Amino acid sequence: MAKALDGIVVLDLTQYEAGPSCAQMLGWLGADVIKIEPPGGEPGRRMVSENTELDAWFFLMLNGNKKAVTLDLKAPEGRAILKRMVERADVLIENFGPGAFERLGFGWEDLRRMNPRIISASVKGFGSTGPYASYKSFEMIAQAMGGAMSVTGVADGPPTKVEAGLGDTGAGLHLAIGILAAIVQRQSTGVGQRIEVAQQDAVLNLVRIHLREHYSLGKPVPRRGNRSPGGAPSNMYRCRPFGPNDYVFIHCATLEMWKTFSKILGRPELGDDPTLADRMGRVARNDELDALVEAWTEKRTKHEAMETLGAAGIPCGAVLDSGEVMTDPSLVQRGMIVDLEHPTRGRYPMPGNPVRMSDSPTEVTRAPLLGEHNAEVFGRWLGCSVDELTALQKKKVI
Repeated sequence: MAKALDGIVVLDLTQYEAGPSCAQMLGWLGADVIKIEPPGGEPGRRMVSENTELDAWFFLMLNGNKKAVTLDLKAPEGRAILKRMVERADVLIENFGPGAFERLGFGWEDLRRMNPRIISASVKGFGSTGPYASYKSFEMIAQAMGGAMSVTGVADGPPTKVEAGLGDTGAGLHLAIGILAAIVQRQSTGVGQRIEVAQQDAVLNLVRIHLREHYSLGKPVPRRGNRSPGGAPSNMYRCRPFGPNDYVFIHCATLEMWKTFSKILGRPELGDDPTLADRMGRVARNDELDALVEAWTEKRTKHEAMETLGAAGIPCGAVLDSGEVMTDPSLVQRGMIVDLEHPTRGRYPMPGNPVRMSDSPTEVTRAPLLGEHNAEVFGRWLGCSVDELTALQKKKVI
């Protein structure tokens, strides 16, 4: 079956998480993504924390559905090859440090001269303009500067980072949205354009709803831990057998939910208590209600609590650890967790594409080995001769 982005060629000159996650999403949607790495591989292939010579799990999770080639952009021959690739491609994605790609001769004005239809997409820490344009960034820096850390954590504790990739994958997905829009616009204009997403901007966009209290009160939004500022009971509650992740999150958002929940708790009279009919009335009695709820959850496992409450229409979710996520029946049945076979890592479960399209199903494929597609891309697609490839290999350009 045809895919949504069939025929779209993407050059992926990114590393680590933000850029690779953008290119991977385009690959899941059917684009022909060519990952271009230096001959030694991008840093994400070898993570010191994993202490192995095999391609890192970090790399495998972010580079599926791509072809891989090696190319030394420090060599003039390597830059010449990239120029030929740009002339034939639809999209180029990069997340080089500030000014680095421009110094190689591939700034936006250079790219559009090579190919007026090219869409050039960049992830930057703080964008290419503004007072922080020259500053480097990583996930936790973006979370700090985008406002996420200030609202995360307990009231009397320090600002806390979120393990989810708000600044990295969050920026990558924002960039993918921009690329898709540019592809659509190019159908009418015939020309490409430059797209940029700053990690700081992406984090702010993801956290923006939590600014509403600042508008109301005119002061910084406080940290509250897991409690909701506008609903109760809404918290994390302990469950049997009291392991580190034996918790269930329950969010009682409406009066009807509260009335139903009070019956489940064996206290139906609380559902008719006029002081608890209003959400803020329940928030004012948070400590009392949390103790009541946890007395109930502590008699059950997180899955038992979730099954009972979910069936009754009360929003809740068991806290799944990394192993439970990989085997969760919902994720497995819906194809969000898929089994892949890798030449060196063997068989393993891997998260897939969260975007479902009825006429463009995703076939998740493994991450490529270093330079695995040199012959296919440089030879069959770009038209390099065998002698040319041999010469490039001898010079260690590829």
